[in-house]
Amino acid sequence: MASDPVDEMKYVVVTGGVLSGLGKGVTASSIGVLLKSAGLRVTAVKIDPYLNCDAGTMSPFEHGEVFVLDDGGEVDLDLGNYERFLDVCLTRDNNITTGKVYDNVIQKERRGDYLGKTVQVIPHITNEIQDWIERVAHTPSDGNGKEPDACVIELGGTVGDIESAPFIEALRQFQFRVGQENICFVHVSLIPVMGPVGEQKTKPTQHTVKDLRGLGINPHMLVCRSKSPLVDETREKISAFCHVSTDAVVSAHDVSNIYQVPIMLDDQGVTRMLAERFGFELPTKRKVLEDWKEMADHVDTLDEAEEVHIAVAGKYTDLADSYLSVIKALQHASFKVNRKLVIDWIESSDLDDEAKESDSESFEAAWKLLREADGILVPGGFGIRGIEGKIKAAEFARLNDVPYLGVCLGLQVATIEFCRNVLGLEGANSSEFDENAPHSAVVFMPEISKTHMGGTMRLGTKPTPFLVDDCKIRRLYGGADHVDERHRHRYEVNPELIGEIEGKGLVYVGKDETGERCEIMELEGHTYYVGTQYHPEFKSRPDRPSPPFLGLLKAASGMEV
Repeated sequence: MASDPVDEMKYVVVTGGVLSGLGKGVTASSIGVLLKSAGLRVTAVKIDPYLNCDAGTMSPFEHGEVFVLDDGGEVDLDLGNYERFLDVCLTRDNNITTGKVYDNVIQKERRGDYLGKTVQVIPHITNEIQDWIERVAHTPSDGNGKEPDACVIELGGTVGDIESAPFIEALRQFQFRVGQENICFVHVSLIPVMGPVGEQKTKPTQHTVKDLRGLGINPHMLVCRSKSPLVDETREKISAFCHVSTDAVVSAHDVSNIYQVPIMLDDQGVTRMLAERFGFELPTKRKVLEDWKEMADHVDTLDEAEEVHIAVAGKYTDLADSYLSVIKALQHASFKVNRKLVIDWIESSDLDDEAKESDSESFEAAWKLLREADGILVPGGFGIRGIEGKIKAAEFARLNDVPYLGVCLGLQVATIEFCRNVLGLEGANSSEFDENAPHSAVVFMPEISKTHMGGTMRLGTKPTPFLVDDCKIRRLYGGADHVDERHRHRYEVNPELIGEIEGKGLVYVGKDETGERCEIMELEGHTYYVGTQYHPEFKSRPDRPSPPFLGLLKAASGMEV
C-alpha cells in the first residue's frame, strides 16, 4: 500500500437535520475509522455554534461531560468519541465555537489587522472559520508527527439553526477553496416509522435536505437513522427527492453496539464511495477494519458472559452523558476481563443520613445496590450536593473490602472519610464544602484563580512519578516510572496531613513532580482501594483500557490485580 494514498487534504463534513441526538458524533467517528482503514491518517474537528469559548463552564446537566485534552482544552464530549475511535490525541483547536471565532476576529480588529475595513460576518467571520479548519486539519494528531491525510468535520446542532448559519456559509465557501474533489458532505437525518404497518417516512429528510441545498450545500451522502434497516422503496424515494444516488442513501439502523457502526457503513459501500470521490485506491486487505470487527463482535459475545456489577455513586446519574468517558472506560475494561458490565447508578444523596429520614424508600434502594455491588466507583464532580453520600460509599468499600476506584473528587472523599474515621479528625472536610471545617483534609490549590472559572483549573496532561517500588496501581501501568494523565481540578489533599494519613496505611503512591501534590492513593491490605486525582477515563481506548479502571474490573471480577 502506498505511504501517501492521497496527494491533497480530504475533508468529510458531517451535518445533521430534523432533530439533535441522531448520532452525528458516532457517524463522524465511524467515517474516520473507515478512512483510517483505507490507509489515511485521520484527524477530526467539532464545530459547536454556541457562544461559550469552550465547554469548561457548562453544566453537565445541560451539556454532558466536559472532555479534557492533553493541552488542557475543555471541549465537547464528541472529541472523546473521535479520540477513542481513531486513537488520536486532539488539541483545544480541534473544537471550534462561535465564542472562539468571534474572540479571534475581535482581537484582530483591535490590533488593526483589517486595515480599517468594516468587520462583518461575511467575509471576516466566515474566513476565520475556514482558516481555522484548514490550519487544524494539517496538525498531526496520531503521535507519529506526520500531517493527516483527511479531516472529518462535524457541525453541531441542526441545519436551519440561527447560530449555525455562519458555519454553514463558511463550509459552502470552503468547498470552492479546497476544491470540490477534496470534500464530501454527509448529512445525517431521521427516518421515523409511523402507522400500524411501520411505514418509513421520508418527508423529514426531504425537508432537511431541501434546507441544506437552499443554503448552497448539496450532500453527497445521506446517513438515515432508523430503528430498522431502510427498505428499498424508502431508499429510492429519498434518492428521487434529495438528488443523491440510491447507493448514497445509507441506512444507519440500530445495531447491537456502537462499534458495529463502522462495519455497517462499510458493508453498504461507504468506504468505496469515499475512495471513488477522493480518488484513492481501496486496499484489498484492511487490517484496521478487520481488528475493529473482531473487537465489535467480541463485545457482542459479552451479552452471554458472567455479569459484573459496578455501583457508580454520583450526582448526575439521571444523564449518562455526564459520565460518558467513565462509562466508556468501564466498558473497555469489561471487554478485557470478558465480563458483561452492569452499571448500577446511585444518586449519592440517597446514601446519606438525611435521605434516611426524608425518603426512606430511595435510601434503602440505594444501599441495596451498594451492598450488592462487585465494585464501587465515585467519579469526579463539583459542589456539595451528595458529598456525604459519596463519603459513605467510600467508607463502605474500605470497611468491607469491596473494590473501590475514586476519580478526582472520588480520591478526595476517600481521604476525607479516612481522616474522619481512621485518624479521628472529627468534622474533617474539604474547604470546597466547608471553609470553616475544624480539619481541612482537602484544600484549594494556591495557584488557582478564585475570580475566574473558565480555564483556570489544573488542566491537561501532567506527569505523575511513582514513589514506591511496587504496588497494585503501578503494576497495572506496566511498572512504569511515571504516568502522564489528564487533570481537571481546583482542590488537592492537604499536604500538612499527608504524613499522618500515610502512617495509618492510606499511601499516596504517586505525587506530582514537586513530590507534594497527591495524585494516586492506594490503601494497604485492601483487595483494591485506589484513587486518582487525575481523570484516567479520558485516555481509555477500546483495545487499551485505562489501567485504574482495568484494576477495578479485575478485582470486581475476582481476578488477581
